[in-house]
Amino acid sequence: MRFAQVTALDPDALGIPVIVASLGLILIAIAVSRVLGLGVEGRIGWASIRAAVQLIAVGVLLAAIVDAGIGDALAWAWILVMIAVTVWTVHRRSDATIPHLTLAAGLAVSGSVATSLAVAFGLGIFEATPINLIVVAGITIGNALPSTVLAVDQVAKEAGTRQGEIEAMLSLGFDRAMVGRQLAPSAARSALIPQVERTKVVGLIALPGAMVGLLLAGAEPMEAVTVQLLVMYLVLGTVALSVLAVVASSARQAVTADLRLADWVGTESV
Repeated sequence: MRFAQVTALDPDALGIPVIVASLGLILIAIAVSRVLGLGVEGRIGWASIRAAVQLIAVGVLLAAIVDAGIGDALAWAWILVMIAVTVWTVHRRSDATIPHLTLAAGLAVSGSVATSLAVAFGLGIFEATPINLIVVAGITIGNALPSTVLAVDQVAKEAGTRQGEIEAMLSLGFDRAMVGRQLAPSAARSALIPQVERTKVVGLIALPGAMVGLLLAGAEPMEAVTVQLLVMYLVLGTVALSVLAVVASSARQAVTADLRLADWVGTESV
């Protein structure tokens, strides 16, 4: 069963004045930062400008995809670019240069996203239009990125603080897989905390974005809840699979093939 489209937004109510009015809280925050000398007004302002530029660019591209006769091809190309940028970002933002990290992150993220798309569209929940493909992929990839970066950093931190323990394990005959199994649990738990906590409090402290958007657009409450549950489970599954795969691979790399402590262990920035 496909969910019905909702179009309750009033186009006449949208425009530059609405965007300017929505900046009110941001301008207040910038003013407070300046008055108190907190020095974060530049970050707030830059984040706002960057978000506007990126969203406008996305809007232009989405409009082009809708109008193009090769929309499906462009949509899949966009998804591949999102995956590539995510893998590159994981590699760039990680403090430690862990071997095979790019391959592990690429396989984890692409495999998780492929599974999410297969569920959402293979079961006929959403119509497989170019826009829907991009939206579902973007939601899952966007949530997987920060958790995957955190997973790599947690492995680096765990290995760095347990160097003596790792060497002791090696002296007792542990192999790479056995050492990795000792490092992975703590790193995985730490990396999953943000997403797990967001999932646990959904509906109690905050209403998530997909549900809010559907409600504002005039959808029935239970329809909005059903869509949000689907999105939330796809996101949690994508994040969890990406984190677990990257943690398992990275933890194993703390020991070299000849059973020595890897050079990158202990080199993460403080």
